[in-house]
Amino acid sequence: MLATSCNKQSYQKVLKSTDFKFKYEKAIEYYDKGKYTKAIPLLEELRTYVGNQDIEKISYLYAQAHFKNMDYITAAYYFKTFTDFYPKSVYVEEAAFMIGYCYYKLSPRTALEQTYTLKSIDAFQLFINAHPYSEKVAEANGLIDDMRDKLEDKAFESAFLYYKIKSYKAAITSYGNLLKEFPDTDRKEEINFMVLKSSFELAQKSIETKKEERFNTTIESYYAFIDKYPKSKFARDAERIYDVSSRILTKYKSNE
Repeated sequence: MLATSCNKQSYQKVLKSTDFKFKYEKAIEYYDKGKYTKAIPLLEELRTYVGNQDIEKISYLYAQAHFKNMDYITAAYYFKTFTDFYPKSVYVEEAAFMIGYCYYKLSPRTALEQTYTLKSIDAFQLFINAHPYSEKVAEANGLIDDMRDKLEDKAFESAFLYYKIKSYKAAITSYGNLLKEFPDTDRKEEINFMVLKSSFELAQKSIETKKEERFNTTIESYYAFIDKYPKSKFARDAERIYDVSSRILTKYKSNE
């Protein structure tokens, strides 16, 4: 308890000091020792000193201290502020990268809302555009790929949820949008099959006046699917959908 009390008094002495050099040395000391909650107030105050020759470094360390203290929203803000105020700084490349990395750290699991994932992708893309020869470009691209995979997973899960709750029109639209947004997806075959399957289910659940039209659409979806994937693992199920749809359409034609 005595040691803790002494430490608090010592830190208060640093905070109250008017000696710029002393505060700067202590801020760096706390930062280097990983005591970011102590370093941050000192760095914040040092940033406001007029005529400070180390203002760029202090501002950069201030943003880094927030990041290392796992306050990623605040860190992203101050890294962005740094790049705006010091576009020619030796730290600007790292700061620009860190904006995207802060948002990457905030990117949640797939099931949750993905605003920070999108912000991270945008920030990394700005970093790549501004610093195309940076050694961190490969890392930024890798992180973008990771986050696009997460967005793809979320889009796929959302489309499947529509199918699961029997909202088949929404499922067809969602699967179509997924293919447009992620044209290089490894799930193309499955997505195209789910479009066919959703089309079939929609036709079955439709009111009588719309069934014939929608079963015709299902047949068209079948042909499009089987042309792309003649040896698909979903071929048997696709054939079943085609057979049922064809029999139903035959009945409609015989009643004309």
